[in-house]
Amino acid sequence: MASLTYQGAISALSDRGRFGIRLGLGRTRALLRELGNPHEQIRGALVAGTNGKGSVLALAGAALQAAGYRVATTPKPHLVTYRERLQIDGRPVDPVTFARLVEEVLPIAERISRRHGDPTEFELLTAVVFRWFAEEQPDVALVEVGLGGRLDATNAWDGGVAAITNVALDHMEQLGPTVEAIAREKAAIIERGDVAVTGATGSALAVVRRRAARLRVPLTITEPAPLLGWDRDGIDVELPRLGRTQVGLRGRHQAANVAVADAVLDALQTAGIASAGGASRRAGYASAVWPGRMELLTVARRDVLLDGAHNPAGADALAQAVDDLRPYLQPGRITLLTATMADKDVDGLIAGLMRSPELARARVVATSLDAARALPAEALSERWRVLAPNASVEAVPEVRGALDHALEGPDGPLVVAGSLYLVGAVRGRLVDDPALRDG
Repeated sequence: MASLTYQGAISALSDRGRFGIRLGLGRTRALLRELGNPHEQIRGALVAGTNGKGSVLALAGAALQAAGYRVATTPKPHLVTYRERLQIDGRPVDPVTFARLVEEVLPIAERISRRHGDPTEFELLTAVVFRWFAEEQPDVALVEVGLGGRLDATNAWDGGVAAITNVALDHMEQLGPTVEAIAREKAAIIERGDVAVTGATGSALAVVRRRAARLRVPLTITEPAPLLGWDRDGIDVELPRLGRTQVGLRGRHQAANVAVADAVLDALQTAGIASAGGASRRAGYASAVWPGRMELLTVARRDVLLDGAHNPAGADALAQAVDDLRPYLQPGRITLLTATMADKDVDGLIAGLMRSPELARARVVATSLDAARALPAEALSERWRVLAPNASVEAVPEVRGALDHALEGPDGPLVVAGSLYLVGAVRGRLVDDPALRDG
């Protein structure tokens, strides 16, 4: 029988999307058990939280690489290729290996479905992740929780360190109606014998504290690092033992994320997993990249700022970042290329972006994504006209044509925001990275 192709592997995974979100660890544990429990060979940190998980992975991973470790990470969602979800030292798994791994796991998924039910797409991917990590034997793994924590597929793994970045209202239909309920779901990744870290505050912090105390797990509580300044390339913060430190991720909110990342590195050292000294941390934090999240590109001498900003909180953070970055960007009126899903808080997103005076008077190009839930370009442009009367708004239905139209406009920075799907489509055109080519 012919081997599964990469596109065939993607189709097989995507087909499992029909099973939707079904929280629970039984199916994932059964998959891993049939694979010989590959996750038990890997140590590292499991990172949960409402926001900031990817940034913490990027910052801590860069510092560990600077210290000479081979670092496995699971950033999500992907932007250009599905393979971005499985990386070692920042390079995605290759297409042939990915297809082979999926092909190995598929018959196991069919076999366990008789007793445990059909594994979901994310559960199957989690088994593939740990199968690959066991083959590659990285020195340390940084794994991002998918949804919640307690019943998320990744919680079948206990790497020795548990981190919870923060807790806010999100995914309430799955995790509960209150911050405290959601915090209980996330705090459940803390297991007896772990070393734990959190940047949570208020009632969520109280929940995390109780969980750690009950299991006698040492818990480090972080506060955002004092922000000392910023420029085109990132922010400067004050960190314990390091003093003034450059962070290569943009946006004031990264002051909280780098504090959590620094504590995660301390926890990894306490757990005897990995040790990154001051020089490695400085080098890693300065060089960290998180594609598509306030990522600044130069395209034909044009500044292009990419950021998902798919909810009001993300829009607020981007608005602040645009105002902070404006003195360091090229002159000229900003063009905003935007698209969103119809089930998002579109008015809240626009209101958040409009908190930046620069974006409030921007040239707006509204477009639509190739997805069932996408808001049509005309409907999005109409909301902008109502809520942002000082902006000039155009609707271009297809992303490729909208990007061309935005780039052909007047000189000035281009901001791409509103959906990570949009950012992925734009980044795939603007950045030619051989590692992201599937063919």
